[in-house]
Amino acid sequence: MSGQDPVGDFGLIGLAVMGQNLILNAADHGFTVVAFNRTVAKVDRFLENEAKGKSIVGAWSAEEFIAKLKKPRKMMILVQAGPAVDAFIETLLKAGAEQGDIIIDGGNSHFPDTNRRTKYLSSKGIRFVGSGVSGGEEGARYGPSIMPGGNEEAWPYIKDVLQSISAKSDGEPCCQWVGDEGAGHYVKMVHNGIEYGDMQLISEAYDVMKRGLGMTGKEMGDTFAEWNKGVLDSFLIEITRDILYYNDDDGTALVEKILDSAGQKGTGKWTAINALDMGQPVTLIGEAVFARCLSSLKGERTRASKKLEGPKPSFSGNRKEVLDNLEQALYASKIISYTQGFMLMQSAAKEYGWNLHKPEIALMWRGGCIIRSVFLKDITKAYRAEPDLENLLFNDFFNKAIHKAQPGWRDTVSKCALWGIPTPAFSTALSFYDGIRTKDLPANMLQAQRDYFGAHTFRIKPEHASDAYPEGKDIHVNWTGRGGNVSASTYTA
Repeated sequence: MSGQDPVGDFGLIGLAVMGQNLILNAADHGFTVVAFNRTVAKVDRFLENEAKGKSIVGAWSAEEFIAKLKKPRKMMILVQAGPAVDAFIETLLKAGAEQGDIIIDGGNSHFPDTNRRTKYLSSKGIRFVGSGVSGGEEGARYGPSIMPGGNEEAWPYIKDVLQSISAKSDGEPCCQWVGDEGAGHYVKMVHNGIEYGDMQLISEAYDVMKRGLGMTGKEMGDTFAEWNKGVLDSFLIEITRDILYYNDDDGTALVEKILDSAGQKGTGKWTAINALDMGQPVTLIGEAVFARCLSSLKGERTRASKKLEGPKPSFSGNRKEVLDNLEQALYASKIISYTQGFMLMQSAAKEYGWNLHKPEIALMWRGGCIIRSVFLKDITKAYRAEPDLENLLFNDFFNKAIHKAQPGWRDTVSKCALWGIPTPAFSTALSFYDGIRTKDLPANMLQAQRDYFGAHTFRIKPEHASDAYPEGKDIHVNWTGRGGNVSASTYTA
């Protein structure tokens, strides 16, 4: 490369499907992109085929990749999350990355890793960005949702390219700066958790139609097509319609031949674990993860189906009424899922000291990503009207929507219980709703039990405070007369 001027506006490492499509996307928007891959034969194949005739140049070593990029170098790594990201960061440092350069991790990295990498590279004068990228193959090619966070000094330099290649919603780019350190990957993690929840809810609705109402693939596809014209209008509803319409060569729906054992890559699990760490009741995502775990026990479930008895679905009556109620149950449960997701992000912002902008997060999810839907416009509007909104259910629009949906939601959950059709996501959403609207939960009994067996103490309700039981104090009672007066330390589990 000696004597040749740098030509690249943007560089990308990793030529799997997502990487290739992001490069083509950036080239379409007028950027000259430098492409590199550890297996350099992929660079040759890419340049000879998809990249031919476009403003894309190849690099066959990390040193050449560095040399072909204009300063400050903007370099995205799009490889498998974990050690491979750290290895490529070290490769770039050894290859000549300099102070002021920018390294972007566009994979599904766990946010604590992004926290660590941001600090590490900052100490070397290099600006690190951890960016969630959602939208799959098509989104990467024509406009994904992009969620960047990390060293904010990088944002002015990468804003143009990332917003140019991102999806647009009502003319606004679905890419905004999220926050410090691992904030971008955290928001992507929650996005993926909500995606788990949406997919589980849709699968439960499909099961109710198939087993509860005995509907054909075509009839179910028609129902999802109709739902896609209303409040449920979304990418996942749209693809569910297409899946149900797709027949195998023998004329039967292909989806019915697919093994009912779901896979997962871990981001939903990370969300559920983080919710437990934060003490936040993100129950729907948790149930969606557990539902996948249960589905993986195919052999055990097959044996149990021959040993464990229960009701068999039987329906006669007004099918349209049941489907209308099911639509409302899906809509209400979806509202709960997003409510929980934003509660978790709100808690994380306080815990990690991030300044997360909820309206921008909802905007970023409105286009390009897997959970994109018309529904997110309403969330964006809610948080723009009230940036400090405590709970999405307190917003007038969602408050009215959840109240309107309640009768159908409750009817659906009760019918499924009587039919023996499992609806963990629908059911936990309704339980959360009934829990959050309950002023006095039975946790008083839990506290009494904890004090009885472990002297863990309790606090008295303000209206019942007295000299014996003062308000705001940790109290221990000798419940049997045989115990001592020493209490254990209090803690939040």
